[in-house]
Amino acid sequence: MSDSISIIGSGYSSMVAACCLADKGYEVTVFEKNEMPGGRASQFSEGGFTFDMGPSWYWMPEVFENFFNRFGKSASDYYELVQLDPGYQVYFKGNDDSISIPADKNALFELFESIEEGAADKLKKFLEEAEYKYRVGIDEYVWKPGKSILEFADMKVLKSFTKLQMLSSVSKSVQSLFKDERLRQILEFPVLFLGSMPNRIPALYTLMNHADLSLGTWYPKGGMYKVSEAFYKLAVSLGVKFKFNCEIKEVAIENRKIVSVKSDHEEYKTSFVIAGADYHHFDKNVLPKQYSNYSDSYWDSREMAPSSLLYFLGFDKKIIGLEHHNLFFDTDFDQHAKEIYESPQWPSDPLFYICAPTKTDKDIAPEGYENVFALIPLAPGIKEDKELHKSYLSQIIKRIELKTGDSIKDHLIYQKSFSISDFKSRYNAFKGNAYGLANTLKQTAILKPKYYNKKLDNLFYTGQLTVPGPGMPPAIISGQLVADEFIKQNKSNNNGRALRKDLQRV
Repeated sequence: MSDSISIIGSGYSSMVAACCLADKGYEVTVFEKNEMPGGRASQFSEGGFTFDMGPSWYWMPEVFENFFNRFGKSASDYYELVQLDPGYQVYFKGNDDSISIPADKNALFELFESIEEGAADKLKKFLEEAEYKYRVGIDEYVWKPGKSILEFADMKVLKSFTKLQMLSSVSKSVQSLFKDERLRQILEFPVLFLGSMPNRIPALYTLMNHADLSLGTWYPKGGMYKVSEAFYKLAVSLGVKFKFNCEIKEVAIENRKIVSVKSDHEEYKTSFVIAGADYHHFDKNVLPKQYSNYSDSYWDSREMAPSSLLYFLGFDKKIIGLEHHNLFFDTDFDQHAKEIYESPQWPSDPLFYICAPTKTDKDIAPEGYENVFALIPLAPGIKEDKELHKSYLSQIIKRIELKTGDSIKDHLIYQKSFSISDFKSRYNAFKGNAYGLANTLKQTAILKPKYYNKKLDNLFYTGQLTVPGPGMPPAIISGQLVADEFIKQNKSNNNGRALRKDLQRV
């Protein structure tokens, strides 16, 4: 097949699309701004520590497995997956004890019942509803390309609309069943990855609780970058070419089509383009203005998911009291949320997340040492302040010491921070966001930025700013979705051209 496809960016969705298209015989080249594949799911090593730079939660393993199965492969062909038990632990405000979330469902029900009488039966009902939403959501909703409201007009989807609680909120769903604030926060926490407060996220997304509490939390040995490596290896085996340290900054257009993409040093002819780089960046900074899909006012009106202040930390001892995943909800949740969503500013007393993968994987740090990834959610678009990084790190260490009872300050031997300005410079992230668009009702499904360009016939988009949304599993689905839509559209165009030629011969 002579058609060449240029894919901009090498995040999950880009590499997934590349695999799907190369498997159908297309000539595919992936252009990556940075030095390695993976986009935000990249990795670096220093001082004997290996750090994942991006996603750290492996949920919904079937989405990964189904993708590999598409090519006669399995995730186990590329990495060893282990289930975490406990999945994670949570430290709460005004309570010295933490709550650890067991992998076993019966133990989970017993835990809820021990905290609130009657909570076990309520959790069973809640998770049954979450599983229904998950199955309909994964099997039906997320595979809709978002072209028209008519995609949701089939009877199966219409019948499920009420049960999916699209017009209610996660917060309302959870708080109607549980009184204990700790249980509420445990059940509301997964939707924080979707970029807004639980009272603004449709109750459909309690499907995340099924992913979390029923399907479990997993980890690929060697780090999350093993998934990026797997996609890269699969793509290369299918004939995909990669060009690293090659940022595409311009395109040439003729007759409503991109005919070449240009870096600082070279121009590459192309038949089609899939933009897997930051949608806003490609739309506003790479395309000529007249071909942008959306106006500046449109982008400014979008509600973005948070950015993050990240720390990569190395300690010369094991930290007592930490699990692989740890949530520090030990300060005012509502105050931090307001400082992200209502009055954007650097948080006064932030909640934070700690990942200590060396609790599971001894090969990513020197023996007896601890590899720690810390994350503070931030309002997107606020002005960078590197001086604050030091004070926040001091807060994090003090609160870990307070909650765990372990002295760690003098054992910190490596540190590096990564924040809003870094998200912008490394990933061209709109407003320095970390998670894309917030999954509010007004930015769901057909209300997300389209996967196709309305002014150019051969430009498509994939990734977290288009359907189905942010997160690793949605990115995997996004790449397949745009590839399948491209193949369908190109096949239709080719059939149309063949028909016109036949008619001309007659």
